[in-house]
Amino acid sequence: MPGLVSVKTPPRIIISDDNHSQSSQIRPTPERSDSINPKITSPAQRRPPSPSPSSSRAKPSPDRGSGKKKSPEKQSLLDESSLDNPDLGPFLLKLARDTIASGDGPSKALDYALRASKSFERCAVEGEPSLDLAMCLHVVAAIYCSLGRFEEAIPVLDRAIKVPEISRGADHALAAFSGYMQLGDTHSMLGQLDRSIECYKEGLKIQMEALGDTDPRVAETCRYLAEAHVQAMQFDEADTLCKRTLEIHRVHSAPASLEEAADRRLMALICEAKGDYESALEHLVLASMAMIANGQDNEVAAIDLSIGNIYLSLSRFDEAVFSYQKALTVFKSSKGDNHPSVASVFVRLADLYYKTGKLRESRSYCENALRIYAKPVPGTTPEDIASGMTEISAIYESFNEPEEALKLLQKSMKLLEDKPGQQSTIAGVEARMGVMFYMVGRYEEARGAFESAVAKLRASGERKSAFFGVVLNQMGLACVQLFKIDEAAELFEEAREILEQECGPCHQDTLGVYSNLAATYDALGRVDDAIEILEYVLKLREEKLGTANPDFDDEKKRLAELLKEAGRSRTKKAKSLENLIDPNSKRTKKETSSKKWSAFGFRN
Repeated sequence: MPGLVSVKTPPRIIISDDNHSQSSQIRPTPERSDSINPKITSPAQRRPPSPSPSSSRAKPSPDRGSGKKKSPEKQSLLDESSLDNPDLGPFLLKLARDTIASGDGPSKALDYALRASKSFERCAVEGEPSLDLAMCLHVVAAIYCSLGRFEEAIPVLDRAIKVPEISRGADHALAAFSGYMQLGDTHSMLGQLDRSIECYKEGLKIQMEALGDTDPRVAETCRYLAEAHVQAMQFDEADTLCKRTLEIHRVHSAPASLEEAADRRLMALICEAKGDYESALEHLVLASMAMIANGQDNEVAAIDLSIGNIYLSLSRFDEAVFSYQKALTVFKSSKGDNHPSVASVFVRLADLYYKTGKLRESRSYCENALRIYAKPVPGTTPEDIASGMTEISAIYESFNEPEEALKLLQKSMKLLEDKPGQQSTIAGVEARMGVMFYMVGRYEEARGAFESAVAKLRASGERKSAFFGVVLNQMGLACVQLFKIDEAAELFEEAREILEQECGPCHQDTLGVYSNLAATYDALGRVDDAIEILEYVLKLREEKLGTANPDFDDEKKRLAELLKEAGRSRTKKAKSLENLIDPNSKRTKKETSSKKWSAFGFRN
């Protein structure tokens, strides 16, 4: 019985030897289509498959025996009537595959594949689902994707997954599974993470029904889905799936296997994202031991880099330096001094030395990394360079050099533009650019950058993530500086709803949005609403957070002023709004006191 296995690209969360850091590992990769293929391969062995499944069968050519380059028989394939020939569909599908293999271009292959699908449809027995048609539609969708026409691939795949009848056996289940996984990949390339995850879930459900809950191929799909959840910042769901993957591999794989190592590296990423650094460190150490046992030196170095990141998060700086230097030595000897893997270690060392107050060393490592990115070795991907430059920009931001940070972010954007599947990454860069514009007082540009980021995050399904709430809040602040108070209020309201759900009312980010929203309501004359919010915030601080935070006194004073003014005609600018308006704004005529804001716009 053929198995159900996705033969897609290595997952979007790349855990390889050229990662910059655990936090930078969440990035989309170019998607490949699933084909109907029961063979299992490990992530390291996977190679891009032909857009046409290898299982396509070749029937005798209609123009056999002809010595001409373009025989009349082959020309007749273009006639609609010839599509009724049951031998034509397999032949055209083989032509499509051969056209791709010969490098003639996907457009001609697409024409062959579309005609093949019509032929399969015409020749299908009434009432009998045609797996040949489903397979052909998978190929058509794959060619559309190779042309960058992802929107056109989706209806083709929607049609393909309706062809098989799972109750008819393993072949039909395999076709349905492959269709759902390919459809999920295509949605992911469009940045539609929610839809992508739903497709992967359907594929996993079909696979589990056909193979059982503990089949090793189920573990592969569980890990793939877990990685998609991490990309969508849904870490609890990813945690559950990754634990299931570990359990399956523990049963079917030898101790310290490569499969277990991959699972543990993903588990470490999830634990780090959730702030459980000790557990992340434990998983990484076990993964390193497995890689050492299998002689994977470069992978061991990549894990050492991740271990260094955890030590840095725990402020165990000496141990972090030791781990980084181990990784650096291996990367230099195996890949060369100018490889992006070496640059990634330089970036991490630059961050570490900044945090330990060694600014000269930090700047030197930044410059060394940038020299490598300026002249990348062959094979370096634009995504790797963009990721490294984004990290370096954060360090320059810490140096209080926002203009230099902006230049690096703009270079990153240029590298990522027009790259399919990079919407979420680009949105993150745009949000960072918005912060930089805000810091230097370029509020119109800041609002534009945040607006573009918000649009991409909405489209990608991240509209319920805490990060999305943070970006909405910052965009609201930019609107305040531009005196677009109504728009700011709407943004703060949406940010409040998201952050209450994702972080809880007592989280510092949520409290910051409460404060911003109260000030905005005050400016709009909605004094009662502003009073209600401030009373709620003070109650939270008194009952759950304590009153030692300096914001407590400020909020208490603001509430007293609002209560005093309540019910009276307001003839002057709301004092609460003055806490948000930048005193250096060109539209503010007199000096006003303003509290310092963090990089994301929340009040300290």
